[in-house]
Amino acid sequence: MKIRRISAMAAPVAVGALVLGACSGPETGSEIEEDTSVSVGWNQPFYSQNNLTSVGNATTNANVLYLTNAQFNYYDGDLNLVKNEDVGTYEKVSDDPLTIKYTINEGVKWSDGTPVDAADLLLYWGPQDDDFDNVQPEYDEEGNVTNQDAIDAGVYFDGSSVAMTLINEAPEISDDGRSVTLVYSEPRSDWEVSFQPSPVAAHAVAKLALGIDDAEEGKQAIIDAFSENKTEDLSKIAKVWNSSFDFTSLPDDESLYLSSGAYVMSEYVENQYMTLTARDDYEWGPKPKVSSITIRYTEDPLASVTALQNGEVDLIQPQSSVDVIKTLEGLDNIEYTTAPEGTFEHVDTIMNNGGPFDPATYGGDAEKARKVREAFLKTIPRQEIIEKLIKPLQEDAETRDSFTVVPGSPTYDDVIANNGSDAFAEVDIPGAQALLAEAGVATPVNVRFLYGKSNVRRANEYQLIAASAAQAGFNVVDEGDDQWGSRLSDTASYDASLFGWQSTNTFALNSEGNYVTGGLNNFGGYSNPDVDAWYGEMATAEGDEEKELTTNIEKQLFADAFGVPIFQFPGVVANRSVLKGVSTIPLSPTIFWNYWEWEISAEDSLDAPTATPAATEETEG
Repeated sequence: MKIRRISAMAAPVAVGALVLGACSGPETGSEIEEDTSVSVGWNQPFYSQNNLTSVGNATTNANVLYLTNAQFNYYDGDLNLVKNEDVGTYEKVSDDPLTIKYTINEGVKWSDGTPVDAADLLLYWGPQDDDFDNVQPEYDEEGNVTNQDAIDAGVYFDGSSVAMTLINEAPEISDDGRSVTLVYSEPRSDWEVSFQPSPVAAHAVAKLALGIDDAEEGKQAIIDAFSENKTEDLSKIAKVWNSSFDFTSLPDDESLYLSSGAYVMSEYVENQYMTLTARDDYEWGPKPKVSSITIRYTEDPLASVTALQNGEVDLIQPQSSVDVIKTLEGLDNIEYTTAPEGTFEHVDTIMNNGGPFDPATYGGDAEKARKVREAFLKTIPRQEIIEKLIKPLQEDAETRDSFTVVPGSPTYDDVIANNGSDAFAEVDIPGAQALLAEAGVATPVNVRFLYGKSNVRRANEYQLIAASAAQAGFNVVDEGDDQWGSRLSDTASYDASLFGWQSTNTFALNSEGNYVTGGLNNFGGYSNPDVDAWYGEMATAEGDEEKELTTNIEKQLFADAFGVPIFQFPGVVANRSVLKGVSTIPLSPTIFWNYWEWEISAEDSLDAPTATPAATEETEG
């Protein structure tokens, strides 16, 4: 099992299988209007250029990388998958074995002028193919790595993809160096969204890891390292790939933030704002109309609304609350919309930390640990959370009763009717007490509960959960922490968690990494061979077969007391009326998906020369 130390703030989960369409991208001939800028409020600062690592796998990083990275495709406003043939092309060469050829167009280049090519495609595959790892981290009770010397001497890439691990042989590279051909050992229904150019440049990795300054020589060294499995070079490459591209202010070394997309970072002040500037040479995708985008950071939803009201930002997507909606309703020259988001709230239990839900605590008695987990989950007041915290924002709000299918999807009703979620529909204190008695566990049972402390809604959820669980004999210890995301992988420090999964695509396999053994987002060490096998079958399933497999997986997750889903996020998007073209989708990157359609005049731009001194000072502060 590939253990991960993950700090994702919002990680992927499936939104149900929707019909996908493919077409050519939008027109790219629009011109950037000089001195135009859009300022966007967001709730968490960017911290990694490499969102393929377990640490970098977070929505806030994905937003920026969507603006700065070339991609073969993206989702449009109707959740159709659109091919961006200005970046490159891909074609299915064979179904048996599944063989896909990807080609980068000539002229696509990084912001330092170096062409994007096969080396950058290979760097997407190699680090996520678990077969290259020859060592795994080991941890003490505090979550510290105890075998660092072995990690340093060996090869360990802190990234994982089931799809990439199915490519057992090094992809074939074309003679012109712009195409790679992937041969899968097993079919994958989601192959079309499983591969992109690397978010970090191959020649930058080679420079940092191998000391090679020449870009072409460096690229070849990356290709050779993976194609020939050069352990010594891969060890150095892994160290750089794992952490060298993590930063919280603009690095002096521009190779750490090279762009292959429409925008490139030009300024980043830690915990305050990041500014991205449109590239003059960008011609290989939807071309933006706005010359710069600034993302300003604050975790406080009302502070985001105030910033919008004061003309400090143009666009926000804050956590919805009664106060947020009420304040927006009273603002002039502000437009806002409300709709459920693609993120859902859930409680997970940890099964690998020597805590109350871990079989190891009971001498390896898995059934005893399962009963304690089930007892705790029976106390989660899901309906009370809906009534008190969500219905004031969305009158028709209901509990989400599926781990993998979004409410409203064609299969949702059938799945939840048969997945066992009804066992957790209502709080069952007597049932929880009976399970603890059957397990022979003395009360109170301490459960360290991790959540975002400054997040008012989650703090309220914690209070409701703690009060309910106490009635059954659980002492829910407050582990609220503003740095909760960096602790998700440190399972030695908590026993249950409350956070959200955000969707990245519409395939049923999108949830695989959350629940399969060793999955990238499987924090708590959950492992069930049946679930693993069903996900394997899901790779070629369609229609009723896919629905049946989804139901089987969810039934097992509920039976094993993995956790419980609670609600779909009620969403709100608000913008200044002078900003046109704003739209959102229920997948990452939400409000950023159509940045090339944003329009604002230079006079209305917040950072325009005509802005008032006061507004400029507030914006910069």
